[in-house]
Amino acid sequence: MSRRNGSTGDAGSPALVFGKLLARTRESRAISQTALARMVFTDRTLIGKYEKGTSVPSEEFVRRCDEVLGSGDLLWWMWSEINWYPGLIFHPDWFERRAEMDATLTFLYQYENRLVPGLLQTEAYARKLFEQIKSDTKQQVEARVNARLSRQNRFHSPDGPTYVVLLEESILRQVVGGPRVMSEQLGHLLALGALPNIHVQVVPAAYHHVVAPTESMSLIALPGGERWIYSEFLDGGHFTGDPAALERHQRTYDRLRADALSPRESAQLIAEAREGYAHEPARPQRGAVAQEQLQRQQRWRLHRGGPRIHRRSRPRT
Repeated sequence: MSRRNGSTGDAGSPALVFGKLLARTRESRAISQTALARMVFTDRTLIGKYEKGTSVPSEEFVRRCDEVLGSGDLLWWMWSEINWYPGLIFHPDWFERRAEMDATLTFLYQYENRLVPGLLQTEAYARKLFEQIKSDTKQQVEARVNARLSRQNRFHSPDGPTYVVLLEESILRQVVGGPRVMSEQLGHLLALGALPNIHVQVVPAAYHHVVAPTESMSLIALPGGERWIYSEFLDGGHFTGDPAALERHQRTYDRLRADALSPRESAQLIAEAREGYAHEPARPQRGAVAQEQLQRQQRWRLHRGGPRIHRRSRPRT
């Protein structure tokens, strides 16, 4: 489930009204925030945010509260009557901590093997990804897109934090939204890679000797020297600040970056992949099966006609 997180907390705002109801219901049962957190399997700080109106809880959380507080369906009724979405920005519960770090971090070193990272996505690319969540309404999709785009501003500024991202070559071939969306997305990567604080490097598929992580990985440095590792998987993310793990993953990242194409070679590869999408005609298709067939054809053609980059021979160490 997701929590809608945005410009809430003003006097009389829906989130604050709901938060006051939650707090009053909890206090009438003489239950502390800590105790309620244990009962509904969440974190006490989240309950504090809900009650202050700075975050909006999920339906699952609200129904659990109704059950453990013995309030019938009062909380759920209030939650369901409020239109949370206009103007709101929200992230999944498990991602909010990472989003907060993006707002303050000083360095970000990232490896991605599935999709273009959210910080580098175009609006159209992001929207096509979120439209695949069939349970979301159009308003929810737009809220998710707005949330993703809102994280990008400080990185897309020439004086933004240092951001080094390593992309598997397969990401350039993975069709999201069709040739037009992909052409725009790859052009966006080229433009961002030209900024002084952003370095985009591609790990070529032909480098079979490269041992890469099996999931995405981010090395995050916060003001004051605090460092974290963040890894992401389907519908979840994991943080660790263990010094031994930090050192191990830093070595992995450094070796992977050394094996990747240089930023200039990467830009050439991205540009040639983009050219392949520009020559790929859009074809009307019907149904999910037809769409999948079209995407397979596109990936096959791009692979066959893909760019040829001089591959550096590197001994495995």
